Amino acid sequence: MVEFVPYPIRDFILKELPEHPRDISSLVRRSFGISRQSVNYHLKRLECEGLIRSEGKTKGKRYYLRSLSKKTIVCPIKPEYDEDSVWHEQIKKLLPEMPSNVNEICYYGFTEMFNNVLDHSEGTEVRVMVEFDKTSIHMTIIDNGVGIFDKISKALGLNDPHLAILELAKGKLTTDPDNHTGEGIFFTSRVCDEFTIASSNTRFLHFAPDNDWLIEDEKETIKGTCVMLTINLDTHRTLSEVFDKYATPDSYSFDKTHIPVKLYRYGDTNLVSRSQAKRLLSRFNEFQEVFLDFAEVTTIGRAFADQVFRVFRKKNPNIKIIWVNANLKVERIIKNALKGELSEQQPEDQLKFDLNPGSDTQSNN
Repeated sequence: MVEFVPYPIRDFILKELPEHPRDISSLVRRSFGISRQSVNYHLKRLECEGLIRSEGKTKGKRYYLRSLSKKTIVCPIKPEYDEDSVWHEQIKKLLPEMPSNVNEICYYGFTEMFNNVLDHSEGTEVRVMVEFDKTSIHMTIIDNGVGIFDKISKALGLNDPHLAILELAKGKLTTDPDNHTGEGIFFTSRVCDEFTIASSNTRFLHFAPDNDWLIEDEKETIKGTCVMLTINLDTHRTLSEVFDKYATPDSYSFDKTHIPVKLYRYGDTNLVSRSQAKRLLSRFNEFQEVFLDFAEVTTIGRAFADQVFRVFRKKNPNIKIIWVNANLKVERIIKNALKGELSEQQPEDQLKFDLNPGSDTQSNN
């Protein structure tokens, strides 16, 4: 006898999946009181039936509804190609009806990432996959070039692709400053609901709903660069909201950055040394305000804190460094580093920053 997913669990998964792509397994376990193995069985059966699909692995694994449409186009990388023409002539007609803010996000994300391929990949071909389901639009852009992390590492003299990711997370990073501002990946990663960029043996992910960041190591080498964008059809996020979050009140320019400090940890290594702090502080002088997000950072060393919050601040008094999401232990270490300089910073009740544009969530230290 063939077993089928029980209807209550099946219906629950299909109903809740759009809002819980990353935690659907734990949600089903809590709701039905069944084991992890049972949930995995149900998810696998739905995949076999072609109703859902999965991406990633272990902690980063996500489940999605199966696509209603999936199309692929292949373009040669030539000087006469431009991202705007490709969008209007080939991509836009593959997408469903969508709200204006979603259309704006799709256009921005695609054209920024496609332009990066044309100008930086040094490849000969780019493949674009466009698909959508009942809740989301997914665009994947893959080139056969040198690979973004290797190119950044070479340009900046870095010996580890992880360091290239850390610089990308800050923003304003480009290997061609005469023609680019380095804003495309920064803002695309924050305006899309999910953003992934993969190359060589490394994958960098951002999930906008909970403002979570991941760096994953891949067993197989990814040739060129692969960028994946997911935009929810019901998102209330807008480009202008995201741009405004990173501009100071008296300016429309990109003056603020938000840095997830946890990305600077390697495995179980804690942030303790001045050398680690100096790596974090690299290019801070390109911003007026830097928000350091200490979510999931359980502790930091005194030398690390001293370098960031005393030494750097003393040498760069015009750059505001504001910490958010620090636990009590980390906050005590930071305040100890500040010592008598704490009064020079904004009052603590003003150190607030909405890290999730379009939602009601705010973070403060």
